[in-house]
Amino acid sequence: MNNGLFKVTDRIYQIRGFDLSDMTIVEGDTGLIIIDPLVTTEVAKAGLDLYYKNRPKKPVVAVIYTHSHADHYGGVKGVTTEDDVKSGKVKILAPVGFLADAVSENVLAGNAMSRRTLYQYGAMLPRSDRGQLDAGLGKTTSIGTFTLIPPTDIITRTGETRTVDGVQMEFQMAMDTEAPTEMLIWFPQFKALDTAEDATHTLHNLYTLRGAQVRDASNWWKVLNEAINTHGDEVEVVFAQHHWPMWGKDKIVDYLGSQRDMFKYIHDQSLNLANKGLTMTEIAEELQLPDSTGKRWANRGYYGSVNHNAKAIYQRYLGWYDSNPANLHPLPPVEVAKRYVDYMGGADAIITKAKQSMEQGDYRWVAEVMKHVVFADPKNQAARNLQADAFEQLGYQTEDPTWRNEYLMGAYELRNGVPDLPAISTASADMLNAMSPELMLDYMGVRLDGPKANGKSVRLNWKLPDGANYAIELRNSVIIYSANKTFDNADATITADKTSFSRLTMEGTALDKVIADDNVKVEGNKEKINELLGLLDTFPGMFNIITP
Repeated sequence: MNNGLFKVTDRIYQIRGFDLSDMTIVEGDTGLIIIDPLVTTEVAKAGLDLYYKNRPKKPVVAVIYTHSHADHYGGVKGVTTEDDVKSGKVKILAPVGFLADAVSENVLAGNAMSRRTLYQYGAMLPRSDRGQLDAGLGKTTSIGTFTLIPPTDIITRTGETRTVDGVQMEFQMAMDTEAPTEMLIWFPQFKALDTAEDATHTLHNLYTLRGAQVRDASNWWKVLNEAINTHGDEVEVVFAQHHWPMWGKDKIVDYLGSQRDMFKYIHDQSLNLANKGLTMTEIAEELQLPDSTGKRWANRGYYGSVNHNAKAIYQRYLGWYDSNPANLHPLPPVEVAKRYVDYMGGADAIITKAKQSMEQGDYRWVAEVMKHVVFADPKNQAARNLQADAFEQLGYQTEDPTWRNEYLMGAYELRNGVPDLPAISTASADMLNAMSPELMLDYMGVRLDGPKANGKSVRLNWKLPDGANYAIELRNSVIIYSANKTFDNADATITADKTSFSRLTMEGTALDKVIADDNVKVEGNKEKINELLGLLDTFPGMFNIITP
C-alpha cells in the first residue's frame, strides 16, 4: 500500500507500489543503473520522473534484467531508448538465455496463459473489500505499453563481475528457480544483495496459477544457501525486485535461511509422502510447514501456497497420473457432469442438498458438486449462482490473494458470463523482433489445425534478408522445418524479414497485402502459401473456464 520512492541504502533507491514489481535505481558516478523497469513504459517513466524530482538528474547508463518474466523488463522503453542502446550509450545486462526464455514463455502457450492470468490477478474485479485486494507480490499488473530491448551484455556464470559507471557488481546464477533464467546481484561497495525474485516476503510459487513450467525447488534452496555462504558474513542490506528491503546481517541471514529451509521442506516432504504412496491431492492436504518456518510472516502464502506448491513438486517428479487406473482414461468434464447429475437425482435435488451444505459452511463441497451441475447444464442460473456463492466464501476466507482472485473471478463469470473483450496479446512488436525464426516456426506448428491439414502437402522456402534460409514442409499434419536448407522442388519461395513473415503467420494479414505493403517477394505458386496459411488457427482470447 505504501507507494513511492524509497531509499534502500546510500546510492540505491527503489520505486515501489507503482506496479506488480519494483524498479531499483543505482546511482553510478555519472549516471543511473536501472534494475527491472516494471511492466509497462508509462509506469516506468512515471517512476523515473519521481526519482528525478527528488534526486539529481543523471542519465541512464545501464539497464539490468534480473530474469525473464515480463514484469521485469516490459517497461524498458520508459527509461531508455533503442537508439541509445544501439549507440552504446546504454548497456543492457541479462543472464544467459534471457531472450529465448522471455519470448518463448509468452508465445507458445501465451494465449492460454493470458486468459488464465485474468483469474490469477483478478484484473477485472472491482477494487473493493469484496473484489480485488492484492496480487501478493504487488497490487496488480499495470496496463500500458509492453516493450523489450534485447540485452547487449550477457552474464553466463556465477562469480562473473562487471563495473558499470563506478558500480561494482558480482553475479550469481539462479537458473530454473523462480524463472528459467535468473540471477542475483552482489554490490560489494554497498554490502548489498539483490535477490531478484528468489527471496521475497512471501512463500513464492513453485507452480503459478496462470500456468507455466513447474519450478525447481531443489535448485531454489541451493541458490539461497549459496548466497548465504558467499555473502552472509558481510551483507548489510538485502532487497528484491518485489516487496521491501531488510537491514542488518543477522536478520538478513536468518530471513534468507528461513526461506531456504521453507522451500527445502516443501520439496523433501512432498517427495517423502509421495514415496509413501500418497497422491498429489493427498500430499497437498497433509503437508504443513513446521511452526519454525510456517508461522514466520515472510513465509506465509501471500502468493504461492503450501497446497499448490506441494502439487507442483508431485507434478515435476511424477506427472499428472497417480497410477490409479480409474484416473488413467476418465471421461471428459461434460460427460462426467451429466452422469453425476443423473446418479445424484437431478439438478434440483443436488441444488437442494448443496444449499444445506452452504448453510453448514461446507463451501469446498458445494463448489465441487455444483461444478457438475453447471457443466451438465451451463444455462442453469440457479446452479451458477450457488457455485458463485461458494466461490465467494472461499475467496473471502483464503489468506492467499491469488487464490482469492481465482475464486472471485470464477464467481464473477458465473454471474455475468465471459466478458466480451478482445484477446490479450503479449506478442508486441518488440517481442516479435526478439523472436528467433525457429520460435516463429514452432508457434506456426502450434497454430496448425492438424485434422484440417490431414492429407495436405506444401513445401515452401523462406529466405531472410540476412541470408538465412528455411525449408518448411507440411506433411503428415505437422509443419517440419530445417534451417540452412532449401527445397529444389518447393511449391513457392517467399523472401521476407521476420516482421513481414509474422504478419502472415501470427497476425493473419493477407498475403497480397503483405506483398504490397512490405515489398515481400514470392516466387512460385502463391496459392500454396495461402493454403498453408488457411490451415492456421486463430485462438479465442476469452475462452470459457468456469463453464464448458
